[in-house]
Amino acid sequence: MKKVTLYDTTLRDGTQGEGISLSVDDKLKIALKLDKMGIHYIEGGWPGSNPKDMEFFRRIRDYDLEQATIVAFGSTCKPGNMPENDSSITSILNSGAKAAAIFGKSWDFHVTHALKTTLEENIRIIRESVSYLKSRGLEVIYDAEHFFDGYRNNPEYALQTILAAQDAGADLICLCDTNGGSLPLDVMNTVKTVVEHLRIPVGIHAHNDGELGVANSLVAVQAGAVQVQGTINGFGERCGNANLCSVIPNLTFKMGYECIPEEKLVGLTELSRYVSELANLNPNPHQPYVGNSAFAHKGGVHVSALLKNPETYEHLKPELVGNVRRVLVSELSGMSNIIYKAEELKLNIDLSHTNPETKAVLEQIKDLEHRGYQFEGAEASFELLLRKGFNGYNEPFNLETLRIILEKREDNDIYSEAIIKLKVGNEIVHTAAEGNGPVNALDNALRKALEGFYPEIRDMKLADYKVRVLDGNTGTGAQVRVLIETHDKHDSWGTVGVSSNIIEASWQALVDSIAYGLLKKQKENKQEG
Repeated sequence: MKKVTLYDTTLRDGTQGEGISLSVDDKLKIALKLDKMGIHYIEGGWPGSNPKDMEFFRRIRDYDLEQATIVAFGSTCKPGNMPENDSSITSILNSGAKAAAIFGKSWDFHVTHALKTTLEENIRIIRESVSYLKSRGLEVIYDAEHFFDGYRNNPEYALQTILAAQDAGADLICLCDTNGGSLPLDVMNTVKTVVEHLRIPVGIHAHNDGELGVANSLVAVQAGAVQVQGTINGFGERCGNANLCSVIPNLTFKMGYECIPEEKLVGLTELSRYVSELANLNPNPHQPYVGNSAFAHKGGVHVSALLKNPETYEHLKPELVGNVRRVLVSELSGMSNIIYKAEELKLNIDLSHTNPETKAVLEQIKDLEHRGYQFEGAEASFELLLRKGFNGYNEPFNLETLRIILEKREDNDIYSEAIIKLKVGNEIVHTAAEGNGPVNALDNALRKALEGFYPEIRDMKLADYKVRVLDGNTGTGAQVRVLIETHDKHDSWGTVGVSSNIIEASWQALVDSIAYGLLKKQKENKQEG
């Protein structure tokens, strides 16, 4: 089996993406995760560019990595300078890294317009920078910046630049599609030509400006490249870099290359979401392989086939990359969706195609979605709806009356109070609570009324509250949808409410959030018993 090494540049190239910033602690945590995943090379940053990266290289020495090599990034020495006197080269050596990735110019246009030097001087600084780092005992990867653009414009000179790096002792030449505008066929043909001219290994570093970063990386491997550089989740400058979360499973499962052990690939989804969390970004739900929607099925025909064999509508078993299959419930649902979801939720109800209650529940769901309900992000509300539809559920409480008081005062603060009367079993509880707004007051009053009966409510926290106007043309009388996410010590769940009154919609979602949390606790207690 052919092998491909993986070079991760999330900690350097990835942080050049807009809105992405990682602390030194974040970078250390990600590096350890990447090492555990089986990534071969981890680029820690450019030690000469900022104190943060230098601190990373200093602190990473305290960790015993399983197998990854830490790489320091930098440039060739400046024109007219010698490597031993160049600050960028010196910073690489001071980082303590065992490997260096230095970039140089492959495109004659860049040499004359960006470096403002001669083509001959550019060859010299490439050759001497690589040679000097090799003489100091480092493994050297030469990043041929703008190689594909350079090769299109002046193929002879572009080849001269990488031959100079090879002759100086570089361990690998990485061809960079720095502007991200190359097409797969061009990349394949160019990599083939380069492989024929070099006696050392070739790698690929693709950007995603044409949304071809992954495709260009894969065809480069087919053409003879043995290393792929990229980032987790495709983070990077402008449109990002080749996404290793797609590159890795494609190489492994589609192309038959060995890059990381297959048994470690089950951690890919968790790694993707971990990096997003540390970068303070919401994970892309539609990201291939690792996204929350990557194996989500909505159409009734699809789900009907999935019940017979998942391979009918899935190109890969989601468990191989640590993801899970999800079946969504919506106006597109067929009866198969309802049956599948009931089995997934382990509901002990008769959801056969012949049961009239199943059809009634399906029609109810379609009617609710027509009115604006959305159960894709509110599976807790969906489970409660199913249980109510099959007479398998007893409400933990019922509303008697509810009053909201809003009062604007001289200090311009708005005072909110909710007064609520509930029936819990055979008892009536009547209480009030204040809040920093009507929904918060309502939430506080509901919890205050119920905590004496259900103390486990204290562990339930409202984690997210979203309001969406469903039809802006009707102005302030528009239908709104409220989605609430609640979590306890172990799990989180979503609920939904819809109304032309935001308080009513919020009430629906709040009631479901509490009711589902109590139901979940009951199920946990039964399992423990």
